Amino acid sequence: MNQDWEDRVAAAWASFDDYPQERAHEFRALIDALVAELPAGSPLGPFEQACAWDSTGHSDKAVPLYREALARGLTGYQGRRAKIQLSSSLRNVGQPEEGVKLLTPELDAPSDELDDAVRAALALCLSSLGRDREGLSLVLGALAPHLPRYQRSMANYARALVDPEA
Repeated sequence: MNQDWEDRVAAAWASFDDYPQERAHEFRALIDALVAELPAGSPLGPFEQACAWDSTGHSDKAVPLYREALARGLTGYQGRRAKIQLSSSLRNVGQPEEGVKLLTPELDAPSDELDDAVRAALALCLSSLGRDREGLSLVLGALAPHLPRYQRSMANYARALVDPEA
């Protein structure tokens, strides 16, 4: 859209904690009003609405909206966010295998600040499928670079969880 709209969306999200659960509908209405300003067919509309439903505890309502946003062509940073959040929501509604399929290619995507979030969401999906060692490997691998010491050891341990020859 434009910077003014993006600033107002950011301000709405900054106010999220001002809406207790019993007023979650008011927050979603705020997001809906902003979405109404978008041109028809914009992928940002269903993405922001999905985020609002998801953040207020309704993964079931968020899933189809994330899918719609991606189908409309949401790409880049927000597209990657949509994939992470959709995968998490799919796990919440009992479809973690879809989350794994959606996020696995993101491991090879160009690196950005969402890399660790990809690994964390993927680890949760894997754990829901009983693949805890793979999930732990992802989480340790994501954590290792942030440690003040033992980065190499933890990275090696992460690899060894899924590849005993490592």
